[in-house]
Amino acid sequence: MIAAAILYGFYAVASVLVALVGFPWTWITGKVDLLYRMSMAVARTGLRLAGIRSEVRGLENIPARSCILMSNHVSNLDPCVVIPPIPRRLAILVKSDLMRVPLLGPAMRLGSFIPIDREQRESAISSLVTAKAVLDSGLSLAIFAEGTRSRDGKLLPFKKGPFYLAYEAGVPVVPISVSGTETMMRKGSAKIFPGTATVIYHPALDPKQFATREDLMEAVRNAVASGLPAWMTQMTQPTQPTT
Repeated sequence: MIAAAILYGFYAVASVLVALVGFPWTWITGKVDLLYRMSMAVARTGLRLAGIRSEVRGLENIPARSCILMSNHVSNLDPCVVIPPIPRRLAILVKSDLMRVPLLGPAMRLGSFIPIDREQRESAISSLVTAKAVLDSGLSLAIFAEGTRSRDGKLLPFKKGPFYLAYEAGVPVVPISVSGTETMMRKGSAKIFPGTATVIYHPALDPKQFATREDLMEAVRNAVASGLPAWMTQMTQPTQPTT
């Protein structure tokens, strides 16, 4: 639990410092870029202090224009390894519950993060409308395509909403494969283990090149699966880390 104590402790202290500097600056200037950069720096530093490293490949595949980045999701650590390497500000589709977390919630609102409650259809539809407006503004959007974390690390079915959004907004989709974090912090556990995560940003896919949304979804899923270890696309289980 040493890694967990270091990570949680650092994030608790650093988030207060970021809020003290970033919130007033954002309110005064109307610009959220400083707050975003500080938050990404905190995310990266916290992982390093906890002994978590990232092997990142394919950043050159991210278009300069607005796009949707779609990743698999195996751990609460995923946002901290997937988002900070991207060299520009993103909006993120997040669970609505996170918007109620002190400091984190207000920071996400300032950053144009989009809350979604997938259990309520009207809320989910409203979130996708907001997401299109964010894309139209020039920002890119990060989405975990499965809609929830995989309990065992195995790739889950993708939600259809993000692919409707990609077609409606007419923006390219960048598939992302993340692995390694599934043994560092499992779903339902607060324990954290040091290790190395692998993040692969695959070449962007143009929705216009696919006859249907289902074809696009299949292509994105195949790309994500191509960057994962074999067990994550099969029925086998990862090895349980030891303390």
